[in-house]
Order: sequence, then structure tokens, then C-alpha cells
Amino acid sequence: MEMALDQTGEVTDDALLVLFANGDRSAAAELTARLAPRLLGYCNRMLRDLAEAEDVVQEAMLRLWKMAPDWQPGAAKPSTWVFRVASNLCTDRLRKKRGVGLDQIAEPADDAPGAEAAMIQAERVSALDAALQDLPERQKQAVVLRHIEGLSNPEIGEILEISVEAVESLTARGKRALAAALASRKEELGL
Repeated sequence: MEMALDQTGEVTDDALLVLFANGDRSAAAELTARLAPRLLGYCNRMLRDLAEAEDVVQEAMLRLWKMAPDWQPGAAKPSTWVFRVASNLCTDRLRKKRGVGLDQIAEPADDAPGAEAAMIQAERVSALDAALQDLPERQKQAVVLRHIEGLSNPEIGEILEISVEAVESLTARGKRALAAALASRKEELGL
């Protein structure tokens, strides 16, 4: 197989997936190192439960490995495909949890050092996470994928199976709702 390289000269995700399908386990390790950290961040923000987020990432990556032999390079990016799978898995878990009140969900432990800057940053993240939880699910997904995970609108459209225009609308409405939710805390959070 001829190596497909991206703009930075690295082997593409497509090529790594094909290499894995052909028995190269180091290709799986490389692709996992590229995809799993961002995927975990996304899932953790969606689920607000690190253990559940880790389970979703593991399941999404397993599904990627299972379908690797049938992968069609160029049809979709492996990253887009695995984010779509993870997004669907998160949605399924959130639907199952709907009977659980927010007060019943334990807050994650904060491992941050006690420095003032870390405390301010933690408060900002907490305020943002709380505001994100009040958004409708699709807006939350679009905002997290775009502004926290840094995906492009076309990638988000593929993940959520909606048009780019719908992504733009969801992110715009989500940002407006977040701004309104955080407006009263602007000075307190140092924004």
C-alpha cells in the first residue's frame, strides 16, 4: 500500500486504519493516540462522568477496529466516523439517565493544584460546564464539538448527520444561550 500523507507529512488516519486492517498493530496505537484524547474530552463534557466517558471512548474505538477491514478510504475521515459513533453512544447514555436528577449525580473530583490561577480556571470551567448542561442536547453537542474540540462545521455536520447550515445555527444559538447564562457572572469569573 502506498502511504498517504497529510499536510504535515504524517501518515493519514485513513492510511493508519487500512494498515491496522492489514495486521499492523502499531498503526492502531498511533491512531488511538491521535483520536482518543479528544474523544475522551468530548464524551466527558457530554456525560459529565469520566468513567462513563472512558467506556464510550473504548466502545467507539472498538467499533472502529471492527469495521477497519471494510473501511473505504476517502469516504469519511476515521475521526469523523468515530466522533459520530461516540456522539450516538453519549446520546443513548444520556437518554437512559434522564430519570436521574442532577442533584443525584456526584461532582467530579478536582485534581487541580491549589494555586489561585488554577482555582479561577476551575471556576470558569465549572461555570461553562453548568451552562452547557442547560443547553438543548443538539446545541450542546454542536458547541462542544466546534468550540471545545475544535472540529470544523462540515465534520460536525457529518457527526450529527445534519447540514453545515444547521450546525452554524445550532452553534450560534448555543453561544448566545451560553453568553446569556454567564452574563451575570462575567465579573466574578474575570471574563
